[in-house]
Amino acid sequence: MQLAMAAQDEQQRPLHILFFPFLAPGHLIPIADMAALFAARGVRCTILTTPVNAAIIRSAVDRANDALAGPAIDISVVPFPDVGLPPGVENGMALRSQGDRDKFARAVQLLREPFEHFLVHNHPDAVVAGSYFHWSADAAAEHGVPRLTFLGSSMFARSCSESMLRNNPLATVPDDPDALVSLPGLPHRVELRRSQVMDPVKQADHWAFFQSVNAADQRSFGEVFNSFHELEPDYVEHYHTTLGRRAWLVGPVALASKDMAGRGTDALSPDSDNCPGWLNTKPAGSVVYVSFGTLIRFSPPELHQLARGLELSGRNFMWVTGAAGPDPSEWMPEGFTELMARGDRGFIIRGWAPQLLILNQSFK
Repeated sequence: MQLAMAAQDEQQRPLHILFFPFLAPGHLIPIADMAALFAARGVRCTILTTPVNAAIIRSAVDRANDALAGPAIDISVVPFPDVGLPPGVENGMALRSQGDRDKFARAVQLLREPFEHFLVHNHPDAVVAGSYFHWSADAAAEHGVPRLTFLGSSMFARSCSESMLRNNPLATVPDDPDALVSLPGLPHRVELRRSQVMDPVKQADHWAFFQSVNAADQRSFGEVFNSFHELEPDYVEHYHTTLGRRAWLVGPVALASKDMAGRGTDALSPDSDNCPGWLNTKPAGSVVYVSFGTLIRFSPPELHQLARGLELSGRNFMWVTGAAGPDPSEWMPEGFTELMARGDRGFIIRGWAPQLLILNQSFK
């Protein structure tokens, strides 16, 4: 009787999935959206992260929970490892120096202990872990938990990386930054310049890290992509058939979000208040949206060239520059300040932009 009741309880218990996103907004936000997607289908979801990173996704999770009729999404918060970083520096967006990046890499390794602690005490049915936590493949296997990985890139980009790591195409290419490098084994002809490809000799540490990431992903149960079949059908087939790797396409996960304006932050740029009204003054399809994400840092000369390109394009543009970049006086071309002051052609957002809201409005 007790065994029968236990079996019945097990059948009624909802599937429990642990989400363990890498500590950067481009990983955290889609993972929060993905958890909302799973929870809406009756899955019990837990997101394991640190205090600052929990704050980044809190509003998205709260809004998803408000809309749920089934199991809620939990955020399990663990302390960020003490590795000598300043208080509050807990993700890739906040790193300012190579020293910070080295400490951050150490912290990423130390998160293995709280990750394993969660597996032991909560027994999830599966874990969706950030690919950069490559050690989580072995940790999950040791505790009998299937690991699926998430990187955030498209299947095309992931296939290109896999080809590069598998074949090391630089080995047969002249040592010329402009020499063309072909990535073999892909459904289409893909070429890059040598300067765009990771060099296993000059960047040995990076090469070893990405080799470890790729090997761990191959040892895992499968991979989850924020993509959909119609977007890149040849690379879905390539992944499944040629590479023999399990992959599930669950995107675009942003469609699960009920938080278009404030997702990913509790401090939108002050410039963001006026961007919907500015977009409304422009014809459909006339605005170039420029954003390079949260981790890219451009030098003043690079920003100068980007500004010149936008100025010379003659097109309307909305440019997200970030809050931590150089002072505009260091890079704005002559006449660009006046162009921005008029506000007729260009709109700059300094800080966190409501990207989903902008794109949603642009495509209406």
